[in-house]
Amino acid sequence: LYVTGDDRLMRKAISDFYHSRVPEGLTQGRYPSSRLQVIPPFSLFWVSMVYDYWMHRNDNAFVKEFMVPISGVLDWYEKKIDPTKKMLGPMQWWNFVDWNLSFDGGVPDGANDGNSSVITLQYVATLEQAAKLFKQFGKLDQAKHYQSLATQLKAGTYAACFNASKNLMANTPNKKAYSQHASIMGVLTGAIPTSQQKTVMQNVLRDTTISQATFYYRFYLNQALKKAGMANNYYAELKPWRDMIANGLTTFAENPDPTRSDCHAWSASPNYDYFATICGIVPSQPGFAAVTIEPAMGALHHVKASMPHPNGTIAVEFTKSKNNGVDATIELPSKVKGVFIWNGKTFMLHSGAQKIKVASL
Repeated sequence: LYVTGDDRLMRKAISDFYHSRVPEGLTQGRYPSSRLQVIPPFSLFWVSMVYDYWMHRNDNAFVKEFMVPISGVLDWYEKKIDPTKKMLGPMQWWNFVDWNLSFDGGVPDGANDGNSSVITLQYVATLEQAAKLFKQFGKLDQAKHYQSLATQLKAGTYAACFNASKNLMANTPNKKAYSQHASIMGVLTGAIPTSQQKTVMQNVLRDTTISQATFYYRFYLNQALKKAGMANNYYAELKPWRDMIANGLTTFAENPDPTRSDCHAWSASPNYDYFATICGIVPSQPGFAAVTIEPAMGALHHVKASMPHPNGTIAVEFTKSKNNGVDATIELPSKVKGVFIWNGKTFMLHSGAQKIKVASL
């Protein structure tokens, strides 16, 4: 959507996974395929795909088709909740999260035998997205239920798994193992309170003893940095992709070497984050009806970009000035409004071209 503006492949993927569902309500991990593969966390990602499409495209008729199957995915997880811990209990199938070296077969601690903070909090994030979708389509009781469930699971996971002395979220309540993933999801969902998020993410970045996110999961690492007010760290965190270029790759690897694929779409998040993080362009209303532009340029001093929008093109150019000021030129398509944010200062945006100068702070 950000690179080409063509949404046909996204709609096809959403529809294909919809058709892949097994009787339990989960989507398959790959489809069509000659072999059945079910990865429950990927079913949560499918719900997030529908949510993302809704935020970026004004196509409610298409999105509305998926309310019932979304309920099927969320209900499968709800049946797995451990009422004593207010976290997910044991789960079947392949509960893959990431190919890091500490997750056996890509499955985090507690996913199979119960009380995984990582997957519980991914479920929380998906519940909150679903609540917004169901509210949009007038299903208010379900929206309220999903939000209430998310709130309970957030509190339960934080109480059981957060280690205040380490300022990190543990993988399970026994607090024997830690991963970037658990704290990332703790920050993204708000299970970790706002006042603690920056300290937690600083620990996530510098503590190499906790298991590390690989290329695809670093997309969520970046989202957590943005949530904690640390988006300017993103540019420096691109080292894994710079290493790919140094190794002679022209496409994205699945994992650090040794890897089985040197052409893997799930590592392609910099194609998105140049626009969405460095340039800071994200929808603030469904259908991309309004935009928030909050650049996080890191060490860069000048950035220029144009990206497709359903109504035309969003064009931006930013040049840093003395003492962290900025000269900004922004052009929005017709019927699109928004805000520009720089170092906590907010400026209203209108359709068409506009220049904004923020003096040194």
